[in-house]
Amino acid sequence: MLDNLWLGLTTALSIHALTYAFVGVLIGNLIGVLPGIGALAAIAMLLPMTYSLDPTGALMMLAGLYYGTSFGGATTSILLNLPGTAQHAVVCLDGHQLALKGRAGPAIFMAMFASCIGVIVGIIMMTFLSPLVVSVAFKFGPAEYFSLMLLGLLAASVLTTGSPIKGIIGILFGLICGTIGTDLTSGAIRFTFGLPGLIEGLSIVALAMALFGVTEVYKNAGILKSGDLISKDLDRRSVRPNKKEMKQSAGAIARGSIIGSVLGALPGTGGVLGSFMSYAAEKKLDKDPQRFGQGAIEGVAGPEAANSSAAITAFIPTLTLGIPGDAVMALMMGALMIHNIIPGPQLITEHASLFWGLIMSFWIGNLMLLVLNIPLIGIWIKLLTIPYRWIYPIVLFLISVGVYSTNNNLTDVGVVTLFGVLGYLAARLGYEPAPIILGLVLGPLMEQNFRRALKISHGDLSVFIYRPISASFLLIIVLLLTAVLVINLRKKRLKKR
Repeated sequence: MLDNLWLGLTTALSIHALTYAFVGVLIGNLIGVLPGIGALAAIAMLLPMTYSLDPTGALMMLAGLYYGTSFGGATTSILLNLPGTAQHAVVCLDGHQLALKGRAGPAIFMAMFASCIGVIVGIIMMTFLSPLVVSVAFKFGPAEYFSLMLLGLLAASVLTTGSPIKGIIGILFGLICGTIGTDLTSGAIRFTFGLPGLIEGLSIVALAMALFGVTEVYKNAGILKSGDLISKDLDRRSVRPNKKEMKQSAGAIARGSIIGSVLGALPGTGGVLGSFMSYAAEKKLDKDPQRFGQGAIEGVAGPEAANSSAAITAFIPTLTLGIPGDAVMALMMGALMIHNIIPGPQLITEHASLFWGLIMSFWIGNLMLLVLNIPLIGIWIKLLTIPYRWIYPIVLFLISVGVYSTNNNLTDVGVVTLFGVLGYLAARLGYEPAPIILGLVLGPLMEQNFRRALKISHGDLSVFIYRPISASFLLIIVLLLTAVLVINLRKKRLKKR
């Protein structure tokens, strides 16, 4: 192991490798701050540039792009309630509330610090536990994935700060939205209303932008004046969290890093489920869960750590099994195959310098991101002092450009406009957007895995119980539901007394 790490360090510290890694994290970080662009569009645009590079440099640059966008995506989520990707949607819940209270600087700093720790935990997992994680991933079939995602949806029911019933309604609405488009199993086109732009389904980015960003614009337009978002009682120059916030965030970062590392290594789950599960865990474990949604620093620290650790461990199934977990990893795999490198179990031995060099470049790239971003926190905070009659048109313009550039689909702009209005009405009625996003993300995956499991078992539903891992997830679901019912009954009895 020491020899492998030394080989990776010498590879990553070469001049050309450092240059490519720096270019990747710099461009990725800048794109991450722009709402709606995301890692997929960034890598797709820069992939042709890697054709003439050596495989190690190409992969380091693309990897830097990937986790650089993840690192920078929290900034607009906190400042303007604009999640650039679905992974950052949950950060809006408390991150933007902290910005409203004049704690934008500490919130961004904590997001960066949590991302850094999450990457470190992900690297350690990838370095020492790759064989174990791969063996566990091999045991996950359609039944296990379905049960895991069902558990994730149950966890999403605690994301709301109001009525759990409204949270469940939001999840169901997200699941319904997830059925729009082409059925991947039968090829049937469903619920598109004759619009060709909906054949591939609703864009997750478009829905996230609408429910968070556009809704926020509609809520505040014509009400806020310059500087209204920043509390006058707090120091605007402060960018470091206080001791209490650091203490509150320590456990959240540790738990989020572990949750993200495990779920990121499972193909198809990635950082979305990790960030939402981390938030749900922190809210369940906190002595005062009502703080969440009102500006709890743990609501930023945990999901960001989970998101970043998942971004690293997502490379495990891609490189060691040749199974890309999402579209971004598929592009990474394509970049390797362009250079005649086939991902799989033999990659670690046949291309040791590439594999271990990539791992060590994660450490270096992470340090680069910290050095680049911490001095910029003060500049980002100053965005809140710009008059909002200028900010809101710019925000709507950036949302439209970002959403359109994701799929080059004008229908997505219409989706943003429509769901922005629906999001505003839902917010007035007390509905939260986060469960809707998770329902949209997990709905199609749940449907596919449910149908695959039934095909394998010839229609026997007991397959979800007979398989041990799936049965374990279902048992956790039953225990959680039982615990919630018992707690609610006790509360009712205490109120009667």
